[in-house]
Amino acid sequence: MPHDDFPAGTVWLVGAGPGDPELLTRKAARLIATAEVIFYDALVGAGVLDLASSAAECVGVGKRSGRHSKDQATIDALIVAAARDGRRVVRLKGGDPAIFGRTAEEVAACTAAGVPVRICPGITAASAAVASAGTSLTLRGAARRLTFVTAHARAGEPLDLDWQALAAPDAMLAVYMGRSAAASIAQQLMAAGRAADTPVMVVVNASLPGERIIRGRLSSLAFLVDTISDHDPTLLFVGEAVRSSTAAAVLPRLQGHAMVRP
Repeated sequence: MPHDDFPAGTVWLVGAGPGDPELLTRKAARLIATAEVIFYDALVGAGVLDLASSAAECVGVGKRSGRHSKDQATIDALIVAAARDGRRVVRLKGGDPAIFGRTAEEVAACTAAGVPVRICPGITAASAAVASAGTSLTLRGAARRLTFVTAHARAGEPLDLDWQALAAPDAMLAVYMGRSAAASIAQQLMAAGRAADTPVMVVVNASLPGERIIRGRLSSLAFLVDTISDHDPTLLFVGEAVRSSTAAAVLPRLQGHAMVRP
């Protein structure tokens, strides 16, 4: 029985979390099960889609670096058209919709069309990654600032980031879609004053069975990602929080962990 917050003709932008279906919120699971049509991203875990009704139409609209199955305008149009047909629509996004999720465009498209739209938050991949690693995104006295950035830039364009701010010794940096830009990120941070021995952590397929956690230092970041496929979702972490004693105690028990000290 649909809840009052999901009448026909409504759109929900739902955070699917990092991939593990057990990391979905209860609200997200309910909305997925109630939806009549689901437009889902490439990074949505297969187990998450298993929660959909057998009668639901599930449409892949995922965008991956260099491989866009649908452009944003097309996705917007599909969402609006389904809602105008009187269907309960879920736009299912990996992680949290509000973090590098193109949510603003989809909310604007629905609002302009007079379609009711709401947002259900999810666990972002960075939170899941550090949880798996047994560490934290912050560390009292050493990592007091946390910045999420995306390393995805248009083809041929350099990363336009405030490298001086990101290079501060008490800054913790989480980089989404950073595998291909790892060498540039390390060079820019060190050029801006970040120490070469700053701890880094690379997490591949966070929360999924094939998860890998690789540790090293900033000067070796390009080497650390060298064996990672560009098909695998990868997060980069730079900062003192990933050198915590908690991580040292937990990581040896994790499958796929590697410690690199070149």
